[in-house]
Amino acid sequence: MGNSSTARAKLTSGAAMLGVDIDEAMQHDMLAYLGLLKRWNKVYNLTAVKGNANILNRHLLDSLSLVPYLHGERVIDIGTGAGLPGVPVALACPHLHVTLLDSNAKRCRFLRQVQAQLKLKNVAIVQQRLEKYQPAEKFDSLLSRAFSSLQAFVASSAHLLAENGQLIAMKGRWPGEESEELQGGFMIENVVKLMVPGLTEQRHLVICKKSDLV
Repeated sequence: MGNSSTARAKLTSGAAMLGVDIDEAMQHDMLAYLGLLKRWNKVYNLTAVKGNANILNRHLLDSLSLVPYLHGERVIDIGTGAGLPGVPVALACPHLHVTLLDSNAKRCRFLRQVQAQLKLKNVAIVQQRLEKYQPAEKFDSLLSRAFSSLQAFVASSAHLLAENGQLIAMKGRWPGEESEELQGGFMIENVVKLMVPGLTEQRHLVICKKSDLV
């Protein structure tokens, strides 16, 4: 991926600024993932982001920014698309079990190639519609940047949430107007303003839990 030493340096320093420690093997695999994404994108149109620096900042570092806010061992990335944020999270946190959920066959085909090439033993890929997915074991952290509406994320995903679990929505601008709209026994526990290295746009994490846990 471009100048690999430069990319590794940017990835390492950016992750450190986010409070995420990644070793050389993780760096290698994350950059290999971006290489696969760029190649498959020519056919499958997996991302609109172009340019090595943009892809590293907007995909890898943006995804890694939520790592310090995860809890529990079971994580699901809902509407994962090209595996974002789920693949970088799985690579940075090998102790977690990460499920990548998407209904699109082409995207899941790409994700299976990533899983095979990078030997991701802590990743499960599920090709299914969200409302039909009924796992045997529920999840501690639900992640998504696929929903425009916070209420839609909560309403459609709540059946996957374990006791004491949390939903983490990745947002651009802080959707303050949505804070009054949450229903179904959920509340916003925290809103985190992120400073993602290399990005000038606003980034926020909105963390939601069941009202009786907040």
